Amino acid sequence: NAEYMGDPRVNRLPYSIKVLLECALRNCDEFNFKSADVEKILNWEQTSKESIEVPFKPARVLLQDFTGVPAVVDLAAMRDAVKKLGGDPNRVNPACPVDLVVDHSVQVDASRTLDARERNEELEFKRNYERFEFLKWGQGALNNFLIVPPGSGIVHQVNLEYLGRVVFDNNGVLYPDSLVGTDSHTTMIDALGIVGWGVGGIEAEAVMLGEAVSMVLPEVVGFKLTGTLPKIATATDLVLTCTELLRKRKVVGKFVEFFGPGVESLSIADRATVSNMAPEYGATMGFFPIDQKTIDYLRNTGRDEAKLELIEKYARAQGLFRTYDATAQADPVFSGDILELDLATVVPSISGPKRPHDRVPISRMKADWNDCLKNPVGFKGYGLAPETLDKTATFTYNNTEYKIGNGAVVIAAITSCTNTSNPGVMLAAGLLAKNAIEKGLKVLPYIKTSLSPGSGVVTKYLESSGLITYLNQIGFTLAGYGCMTCIGNSGDLDEPVAEAIQKADILAAAVLSGNRNFEGRVHPLTRANYLASPPLVVAYAFAGTVNIDFETEPLGKDTNGQDVFLRDIWPSRDEIQMFVDAHVRPEYFQEVYGRISKGTDRWNALQAPTGTLYAWRPESTYIHNPPFFSSMELTLPKINDINEAFCLLNLGDSITTDHISPAGNISKTSPAARYLTERTVQQVDFNTYGARRGNDEIMARGTFANTRLKNKLLGGKEGPNTLYVPTKETLSVFDAADRYQKEGRQLIILAGNEYGSGSSRDWAAKGPYLLGVKAVIAQSYERIHRSNLVGMGILPLEFRAGENADTLGLTGEETFSILLNGGNLKVGQDIDIKTSKGTTFQARVRLDTDVEVEYFKNGGILHYVIRKIVRPN
Repeated sequence: NAEYMGDPRVNRLPYSIKVLLECALRNCDEFNFKSADVEKILNWEQTSKESIEVPFKPARVLLQDFTGVPAVVDLAAMRDAVKKLGGDPNRVNPACPVDLVVDHSVQVDASRTLDARERNEELEFKRNYERFEFLKWGQGALNNFLIVPPGSGIVHQVNLEYLGRVVFDNNGVLYPDSLVGTDSHTTMIDALGIVGWGVGGIEAEAVMLGEAVSMVLPEVVGFKLTGTLPKIATATDLVLTCTELLRKRKVVGKFVEFFGPGVESLSIADRATVSNMAPEYGATMGFFPIDQKTIDYLRNTGRDEAKLELIEKYARAQGLFRTYDATAQADPVFSGDILELDLATVVPSISGPKRPHDRVPISRMKADWNDCLKNPVGFKGYGLAPETLDKTATFTYNNTEYKIGNGAVVIAAITSCTNTSNPGVMLAAGLLAKNAIEKGLKVLPYIKTSLSPGSGVVTKYLESSGLITYLNQIGFTLAGYGCMTCIGNSGDLDEPVAEAIQKADILAAAVLSGNRNFEGRVHPLTRANYLASPPLVVAYAFAGTVNIDFETEPLGKDTNGQDVFLRDIWPSRDEIQMFVDAHVRPEYFQEVYGRISKGTDRWNALQAPTGTLYAWRPESTYIHNPPFFSSMELTLPKINDINEAFCLLNLGDSITTDHISPAGNISKTSPAARYLTERTVQQVDFNTYGARRGNDEIMARGTFANTRLKNKLLGGKEGPNTLYVPTKETLSVFDAADRYQKEGRQLIILAGNEYGSGSSRDWAAKGPYLLGVKAVIAQSYERIHRSNLVGMGILPLEFRAGENADTLGLTGEETFSILLNGGNLKVGQDIDIKTSKGTTFQARVRLDTDVEVEYFKNGGILHYVIRKIVRPN
């Protein structure tokens, strides 16, 4: 827009904010996007300090299978609803491109054998047959919907290497590529100059259906990079350093934009490693603007040459192309002080043992580990008694006796798109394996080693270079293409190893090239978990322990009996680059991604139903038709006052989506387990809540089922229970809600500050909706969760400043009546609430935009879209 391109405020904007500005200008309709929103973004220097909300309409949506299944379930249910209301169900389709990559289901059941991938994928299909069958129906029934089938790669690596457009060409209209994804590490795409971040399923579905999402106009922290990485440092060492620095800066809810001459020295693969871990340093994005390296990467990954020319011309014309030479533009204005890092100061590091931002230089690792053993229990401590520090356990494995102690490495995994998207570190791992084998070093056979790259291209260049042979020799055989160990799909340890750890209470370790290492995430028996670059994963596999000082202690002895230190086998940066130049070829990307549209043999053999409407199977415990639209009518529902509602839960501060949303394994004593048992599902086949996200019956029963939930109705006692007020019985939250609903009683929830904080999860709003919750009254909300509640037709209300349930004397044993004025609510208005004990107070309606008022009147965003489809005017 020429008028705005001449506005001097534009050139002062961070590059990431310019993308938001372009979106607001292009979509300005004076309803979803208003002229005032454009001005808010132009005035970013001031408005970013004021928590002002603006709309954003991403160009596309990215899904993985755990979060993608419930989204497709909702679309299928919406088609049923549209048909019931007299509309054309074929009109329920994604309004923008939606890409779903199946990568969260495969596990490391088999490892260290050449057929491990084949065996793991066979088990993956056996376990997930119903889910995959349903997704395949969606692939055929929905427009604008691409599925990358199981066994193809990890969502974010596939996005970087194949799906990322950088610039959209929509029938001659050019605009920046942008996206939201239902996985927090969607930020990896920021390395290509594409604005993108992770959201919950409800926001993603809104974008899929053509709606804008509301976001707080963020501050943008400028991070200036200078110098170049040392010859022994990797991109992994860089991102762990950045994560540590940015955590200290406190960048939650902010964009981070990297700039400076050091950026030019980083490859796109290096930048992608840094962008990937934005959730770990707390930022919404870790953004690198488009530059010449972007164009070179697109060329090297086999993208069409004509498109590259168009991308560069467009980015330069729009002021979105960054240069670092003598003609470089002036740096944008950033929020607050500039962070700076000289890349030359980065040293080899790992992070752990319990958090990704607890970086430890390799030179300090042994001392840090021994401190952790003795420190009080916490993120950097295990509180071991002095007499237990040196305990060991002996076990027999394959007819040989072994001894392990605290710090023994039992899992070593080259995994996760964070690192497997980077040919430099992957080839470095292969070279280190080669050098070690040639010295005569071996990996202990009981260590569960695995290789699970995010793309088949990795296998291509490892085979071309011959390095796959050396990785195979030490047990890093291909286990599959998926997230695997990084998300806890690490499979079982061999029984003798597991038994030794448990009997002697050994503090065992995992070392992985992943992005998260929270306690219990990687494997239940590895209480210490360290993030490391792929070559360091291999090094620790050779060492067999994290209790080692690589500077002074050898990895082993060579064939002549001489000590072999890590420095003796560490490949040089020049050697690594020589292998990258020789073996990472555009034709590999073209060959691997050229097969995606053809599917895999297993996927193509999968028999799936066809047709516009999905044929729901009542007996399925994985896929179920949700009741969201079962009583829906075309006319707007009458919104009655909430009368004499009971309080389901009285909660305190910082209730996270982990407390609300079903996650993890299904406890054998839970309502969800009872439901499955009644349907003759054996406990061994319960699977996880994540795998059963497509079944609302399971998810409703798992809502508020967190064992750490503290409920004031039960005196603050932890557990997934509540007080059924009419009889004063203690019941599971689901059983209490079920009884209330059967008796026709309405429900509310009381909460403190930051209700719904943590990762955005759609079931944290869908679950309470299914439990019959009509309103939440809290002191404050996490922004996205508040939006999700509105999206499900639950009214978020906020206590007035200085008030909360305790100051008002509310126990949760009262009933609550809330006057809603027939649904004629205004943005931010105050409404009256009366309790059965005579207390009257006011709360603010947290419907923050006119659009959200419309969503609430319709009963939620999906209901709003259905009516818009059936009755466009």
